[in-house]
Amino acid sequence: MKAVGICGSDVHYLKEMKLADFVVTEPMVIGHECAGVVEEVGAEVKHLVPGDRVAIEPGISCWRCNLCKEGRYNLCPEMKFFATPPVHGSLANQIVHPADLCFKLPENVSLEEGAMCEPLSVGVHACRRANVGPETNVLVMGAGPIGLVTLLAARAFGSPRIVIVDVDDHRLSVAKQLGADETVKVSTNVNDVGAEVELIKAAMGASVDIALDCAGFSKTMSTALGATCSGGKVCLVGMGHTEMTVPLAPAAVREVDVVGIFRYKNTWPLCIEFLQSGKIDVKPLITHRFGFSQKEVEDAFETSARGGAAIKVMFNL
Repeated sequence: MKAVGICGSDVHYLKEMKLADFVVTEPMVIGHECAGVVEEVGAEVKHLVPGDRVAIEPGISCWRCNLCKEGRYNLCPEMKFFATPPVHGSLANQIVHPADLCFKLPENVSLEEGAMCEPLSVGVHACRRANVGPETNVLVMGAGPIGLVTLLAARAFGSPRIVIVDVDDHRLSVAKQLGADETVKVSTNVNDVGAEVELIKAAMGASVDIALDCAGFSKTMSTALGATCSGGKVCLVGMGHTEMTVPLAPAAVREVDVVGIFRYKNTWPLCIEFLQSGKIDVKPLITHRFGFSQKEVEDAFETSARGGAAIKVMFNL
C-alpha cells in the first residue's frame, strides 16, 4: 500500500463502531480508498508484474449469483468489501487482492490519484444510473467529498450546467473552484424547502433535468424532488437518513423517476481514463496528508472527523 484515503464511513466505524446494519464486533483494519505497488503475483496473473502501480477496487464479489452473472456485482449478497465488518480494510503495509480488481495506473496518474478512483467511482456510477449527458442540466445536493466528485463526474459526462447546494459556505466555494456553474446556500430547516426550490430553479436558469442527492436526508431529497423538472430523474447517492418522509406523490404524478445507487460497478477503467486525459482533476480535493505512524493515524482521523477545511485526508505509506 502507498496511498490510502479516509472515507466518512471509516470515521463512522471508528466513532460509532457500526454503520447501518454493519457492526464492528472484533478488531478491524479500516480503509478502502487505496492504491499501491505490486510486490508479488500468483502464477496465473498475466497482466501485472511486480513494480506495477495499481489502483484497487475494494470489493470482492462471488461471481456465481444471479446479480454477479448479470453484471450487477455491486449488489452481490456475498460481497467481501474492505473495511466492512468483518472484512479487513487496506490501511496496512501490505494486502493480498485478486488481480482482476487491481488496475494498472498510467505514468501520468499518481498513486494518490489512483486511491481517489474509489470515491470518484461513486460519482461515475451515479451519473451512469441517472443518464447524465450533454443535454442534461444537473443539480447536486451536498458539497462534501462525494458531492464534489459527483460534480466532477457530471462535468466529465458532458453536463452543460451544474448547480450545487450545501449548508456550508467554504464547501460551496470549493465547488465553485472545481467548476460548478452556480452554488446555492441552503438551511437545515425543512420549512425552507419551497423557497429554496425556487432559488435553485433560478440559479439553474433552465430545467433541472437530473438531481443527484449526495447528502441523503429528508430535506435534501424533498428539495431534489421539488426542483427536478417533470419527466426528470432523481438519484439518491448519500445515506444520511435510513428512513425519510418526502413528497413522493407530487413528484410521481410529474413522472419524476427515483433511482438509488450502491457503491459502483465497472468504473475503474473509466475513472483512470478521466484522470489520464485530464478530463477530471481530483488533486485539489486532497487537502491533508499524513504518514503511517500511530500518532499520525490518530491525527488524520481527527482531522477528517472535524471536517471544516478538510475534504480528503490521505495517508502516504
